[in-house]
Amino acid sequence: MKSEDNRNLLLAIALSVAVMVGWNYFYGVPQLQQQRQATQQTAANPAQPAAPAVPGAPVVPGAVAPAAPGIPGAPAQQPGIGGALPGGTFVSREVALQRSPRIRIETPSVTGSISLIGGRIDDLALVRYRETVEASSPNIVLFAPIGAPNAYFADFGWVPAAGQNLVVPGPDTPWQASGEVLRPGNPVTLSWDNGQGLMFTRRIEVDDRFLFTITDSVRNAGAMPVALSNYGRVSRHGTPTTLGFFILHEGPVGYVADKLQEPSFDSLRKAKSQTFPKSDGGWLGITEKYWAAALLPPQQKPFSAAFAATGDRPVYEAAAIAEPVSVAPGAAAEAVMRLFAGAKEVSAINGYGESLGVKNFDLMIDWGWFYFITKPMFYLIDWVYKLVGNFGIVILIVTVLIKLAFFPLANKSYASMAKMKAVQPEMLAIRDRYADDKMKQQQAMMELYKREKINPLAGCLPVLIQIPVFFALYKVLFVTIEMRHAPFFGWIRDLAAPDPTTIFNLFGLLPFDPTQVPVLGPFLHLGVWPIIMGITMWVQMKMNPEPTDAVQKAVFGWMPLVFTFMLATFPAGLVIYWAWNNTLSVLQQYAIMKRMGTKVELWDNIRAMFRRA
Repeated sequence: MKSEDNRNLLLAIALSVAVMVGWNYFYGVPQLQQQRQATQQTAANPAQPAAPAVPGAPVVPGAVAPAAPGIPGAPAQQPGIGGALPGGTFVSREVALQRSPRIRIETPSVTGSISLIGGRIDDLALVRYRETVEASSPNIVLFAPIGAPNAYFADFGWVPAAGQNLVVPGPDTPWQASGEVLRPGNPVTLSWDNGQGLMFTRRIEVDDRFLFTITDSVRNAGAMPVALSNYGRVSRHGTPTTLGFFILHEGPVGYVADKLQEPSFDSLRKAKSQTFPKSDGGWLGITEKYWAAALLPPQQKPFSAAFAATGDRPVYEAAAIAEPVSVAPGAAAEAVMRLFAGAKEVSAINGYGESLGVKNFDLMIDWGWFYFITKPMFYLIDWVYKLVGNFGIVILIVTVLIKLAFFPLANKSYASMAKMKAVQPEMLAIRDRYADDKMKQQQAMMELYKREKINPLAGCLPVLIQIPVFFALYKVLFVTIEMRHAPFFGWIRDLAAPDPTTIFNLFGLLPFDPTQVPVLGPFLHLGVWPIIMGITMWVQMKMNPEPTDAVQKAVFGWMPLVFTFMLATFPAGLVIYWAWNNTLSVLQQYAIMKRMGTKVELWDNIRAMFRRA
């Protein structure tokens, strides 16, 4: 081999290793750290059950902060700093809940309570979702009250029109309740008299999933007309830990001013506030990977919207405020605001969007730029799941359906590859004949391809075909809650998480976790399914004629190993798909080559590899 070929070969190997190391550093390491951190947080801060109502409990003290940017005149909701009590201290969630009288929330999907001080929905846990796959794991907690770490809640109320000095309900308002429990079909009504001729009432309803309907009313018993605007707001205290993946948005989100708005926590913190022109439809809130809280204003009436971030320990807010309404003496007015608070189930999101006419509410789920592929992929998977009941089996079936859909194109590709194999002796002769003239070598190769009607890129088509499918499946596995904690068989208890095994402790036989090894740990996460995938990819490579160019040969030789380590930190369901797809491709290619009378060089290539070794 010439020195130039040696240099190129070493460069190819170095680049392959750089890709593998870089991928693990920028993708594998963050994902494993996030998973480990989430597990540690769950163990250190288990969810507390909602406290029962405590009539007569003291009000949470604290000074009222200035109005939030972008929400003129709206009362602030955060005493102290970032949800802390005066002095910047926090109490446990349980203690914070006991600081105000409460109305219990009991539905098939959520449990929690509503604070009668301020009328906030600030205590919410999800009945059907837990932190981990263990049955004893705590339920997911969405909302938390002021005073507890990372307070998160929704509040509603009225803002006086400019120039009107009115006393309206605020964060410390003591509401009177008509009942003790909020259930589907059993709403509760809160009431408060401002002592100046205005009687405020708030009717709160909840369905059996994740939708709250808040109807605020005001009756004017005074002698002068008043003008007020209704508002709703979602507040989150402190910057939450996010996964940090570029394919997933976590933070403030909304569809307002006829556009999807997705500012990050960082950008909003720098900007302080982001306001939008009046909208006559849409929604806004704060989202995580699987959970969200969003305001759904009336879609037929204009409203103003804003995101804001205030304080040193930031308080992030998403708020919607309606146009002012005038209330004459002896008259009344009411306004409706809805709150989605729960799991981002596709059926629930789509159902609310359609039944309420909410503009583009389906974009609450981050389908990505290629949603036109991702969403149909989800619907196909969901349809098959309803037939078989196991998402792992669904992945295998959907892979077969995809292979059938692309069968004609794949056949042409494999037929072209078989022709490449047939003319390989001529290709080697050309390479030897023009060993010192790369230009003439390439011209002779192109003439050979033209004469034999061969497309040299045809072998890449099977891989190119599955890239968008791979991405769509990856997105579905990554962002849809339906895939969360979905088991397969054996050790795969969550298809949306990486294969938990690793060869470096003999798949659990040795009593230590190699992923905890300093520096090298993230590179030692290599489970059974990624290894199976790597083997199937290697076999698929060996089915094809080996490249005559040394650099290409080295790249293709390293590719299965690189992909094995890269996919080790991917969701197990995606790795299962890739391994199964490779297996089907090998079988399909073998059948085509036998039908065309082309020799299958798999075993010869393997023997040649061992001879070179």
